[in-house]
Amino acid sequence: MKVALIRFLQLSVFVSLIFILESLAPAQAQLSETVIASAPAPVAAPKRLVTLGGSVTEIVYALGAGHRVVATDQSSLYPVQATQLPSVGYYRRVPIEGVVAMRPDVVLASSHAGPPLALQQIQDLGISLELVSDEPNMPSLHNRIRQIAKVLNRQEAGEKLIDEVNQQVNAAHLMPVQSKSALLLVMRGGKLLGAGGNTTANVVIQQSGLHNVLTGIKSYQVITPEALSAAAPEVIIVTRSTVKALGGLDQVKLEPALRHTPAVKNGHVIVLDDLLAQGFGPRIGFAIQYIRQALANDE
Repeated sequence: MKVALIRFLQLSVFVSLIFILESLAPAQAQLSETVIASAPAPVAAPKRLVTLGGSVTEIVYALGAGHRVVATDQSSLYPVQATQLPSVGYYRRVPIEGVVAMRPDVVLASSHAGPPLALQQIQDLGISLELVSDEPNMPSLHNRIRQIAKVLNRQEAGEKLIDEVNQQVNAAHLMPVQSKSALLLVMRGGKLLGAGGNTTANVVIQQSGLHNVLTGIKSYQVITPEALSAAAPEVIIVTRSTVKALGGLDQVKLEPALRHTPAVKNGHVIVLDDLLAQGFGPRIGFAIQYIRQALANDE
């Protein structure tokens, strides 16, 4: 009799527990649905990108999203994969038709892209346009990386890239260098131009521990034998495309405006990748290191 009573009580408790759990189930389901509904939906990364500006394109690739780029501009010279894509023109003179024809989800552009009317017309067509910071200094580079990483939904990779850039720049600055006067040359429109004081190239020169002989002028200036004779640069940095356009490094050294400079006489002529020389991008540390190492090897 006692055994039967105990079993009856156990069964009653079990049935009661089942009833309680079943009555709670709808509330739990509703709570789960509420939590799911209130959670923000993940932001989808764009699948088709047009990048305008060399360092903008380079950062997209550095963040591992190069496969999303469908077109770039003429200043996008690195990495090599970017040069194999269609080019829509030059980022400071954006052709609307070329951009629209690529059917981009997002256009990522340097803050120096333009003209403004063209950019506005691209937006008026319903294409998302993101202008990113593009000044030749470290804070702007950090902001540029973060802005691009946010658009790509790769914020963690962005912070990692910033750390890598900082480490490389700090390591480059530790390399010893003798302060020398320097000139950075580019070929434009068939003329040799020297980089002035308000250019990205000037910042690259300064970051490398050198002094720009043309720091007192604005933008780029046509060089003359008379001007360089007075400036007497001890180091000449020349872009790779300029060397190619002049027919090789030996031809560069034979240029009338250059051949009598201390830089040419002492063998201090450095060939630098165009984007390294004129862009303040994620490889700025490598540019500084390359220049300092080249000078150390020539000592």
